[in-house]
Amino acid sequence: MTTPLGHQTLRRRSLHDELIEHIRQLIIEGVLEAGKKVPEKELCESYGVSRTPLREALKVLATDGLVTLETNRGAWVRAITESDLDEVFPVMGALEALAGELACRHVTTEEVAHIRMLHDRMLLEYEQRNLAEYFALNQQIHEAILKAARNETLGTQYRSLAARVRRARYIANLTEERWAQAIDEHEAMIRALEDRDGTELAQILKKHLGNKLETVRAWLRANQTAKG
Repeated sequence: MTTPLGHQTLRRRSLHDELIEHIRQLIIEGVLEAGKKVPEKELCESYGVSRTPLREALKVLATDGLVTLETNRGAWVRAITESDLDEVFPVMGALEALAGELACRHVTTEEVAHIRMLHDRMLLEYEQRNLAEYFALNQQIHEAILKAARNETLGTQYRSLAARVRRARYIANLTEERWAQAIDEHEAMIRALEDRDGTELAQILKKHLGNKLETVRAWLRANQTAKG
């Protein structure tokens, strides 16, 4: 583990759901490192839970593709591979595109204004190079577009893959060139949403995710070369 967990307090929703969310975020941010064993005892102490709810949470995260459960050996954080990228990103790209198309049909004026506000806040974080805050707002924008699509089946499928995409994006180095490109893509997204141009927004979202894939792929290959 790269940073101490400290004492955590679980307040929202059910213990089960929040425990899953907390551990998922530790994996996405790399606090629980890829290829390393999940420190079950330390997590139990940190969150004040027994092994039973923790292991139930790990089962869900295994289904999400974030951990691997091994009989009599515990849980391990899955490493990201190129085959994972090639499997997940095209599916996620199709879901993002559909979400954009449906959102343009159903989004309200108030929702568009809210998404524009999130975008403007994200631009401020970009200008100050606050990466963590930028990513948080970026995620809120994509989730708001998904919500505006008004399709729970799409939302369920999207969320089942979202953590793996977020994790891959989080670990990859975001160059100044790619960051500026991503900002341009988001500007185009907002314009298409405001124009209710579903075809255009679908294409932009799909391309946006494809560019993320290439960024992560380049990082993964460079990292493998450095280790090899």
